[in-house]
Amino acid sequence: MGKGLSNPTVLKPMVTTSHILIGRITGAHGIRGAVKLTSFAAIPADIASYGPLGASHGGVIEILRLKPAKDEFIADLKGVTDRNAAEALKGTELFVVRERLPVPESEEFYLADLIGKDVLADGKILGRVAGIQNFGAGELLELATGALLPVVFVTGVAETIAVDLPQGFLDEADVLPRGQNGRP
Repeated sequence: MGKGLSNPTVLKPMVTTSHILIGRITGAHGIRGAVKLTSFAAIPADIASYGPLGASHGGVIEILRLKPAKDEFIADLKGVTDRNAAEALKGTELFVVRERLPVPESEEFYLADLIGKDVLADGKILGRVAGIQNFGAGELLELATGALLPVVFVTGVAETIAVDLPQGFLDEADVLPRGQNGRP
């Protein structure tokens, strides 16, 4: 949560209004069942304070211990006691029930709040948000058409989302179709 686009990041297809994507298990660590975990919380270590988390495979994941590591965390999970069990969880997305998260303050929002809204830039409706992607260089709004918009800043969230795009992104002279990375 924060001003503009900030964590927790919400990606499709597991987007609902009641569950927010808060983390992802990225692999196993060691032989005793620890996992590598990426947190999307505004304060990354807070992921352990939200209690049991829903898992994309339909189960529940409970973090027993969380230790910072380079760019992620090492976590011990309830019921995961060996490397094979930890490896089986690789790629599992972790969700928190929205009611357990703090209420956003004025001018703050969760990325999940953008899903399903129309995007307005330079006075033009560009399409409806189907998902949010982040490949490490910032958030991209994925429209229902499949187009990805590199957003500099979300300036307003209501029935439509007002966004600032990189300078020249919508220039009339730019008639070449854009690829997935937003470039011609």
